[in-house]
Amino acid sequence: MDTPGPRSEQAAGRLQAIDLDETDHGIIDLLRADGRLPYRSIARELGLTEATVRARVRRLEESRTMRVVAVTDIEAAGFGMLLAIGVQVENRSPEEVARELAAVPEVFSVNVVVGAQDIEILMVAEDQVALHRLLHERIATMPGVRRLTPALAVNVLKNQPDWVPFDRDGAA
Repeated sequence: MDTPGPRSEQAAGRLQAIDLDETDHGIIDLLRADGRLPYRSIARELGLTEATVRARVRRLEESRTMRVVAVTDIEAAGFGMLLAIGVQVENRSPEEVARELAAVPEVFSVNVVVGAQDIEILMVAEDQVALHRLLHERIATMPGVRRLTPALAVNVLKNQPDWVPFDRDGAA
């Protein structure tokens, strides 16, 4: 499961807030383990009818509480480098620069932030040559980009894109 865009856009984009019960949590847990799990298997595992599971999943998706997506393994896709990059912006709004950065295929996360940086991005590169091209020829030359502060991941201890702090009392 994945949640795109800035938090304010997520909250504004929700159709309605819903309370999650143990059944919802059970469905979410099973789909986190295997997003292609058939409704029939989920129903059997949780002691529900297939129609109940179908309705619950539809409710979770329509409220934008959950969505099932494919997550690509970056190494299996040929990307040997993972970077976090801080971007300082001048003479242009951070939101405009962030939208342009979001259009770069190798960039998979863009956040407008408050602090020493205006934007933080996560991106991948195949190798050092590709990294140099991305940083120096594409990103650093974008209008408004003043300074880049890249950090290369040398050991990824946790990369869990399906993590959301669902609390068992219903709050997300």
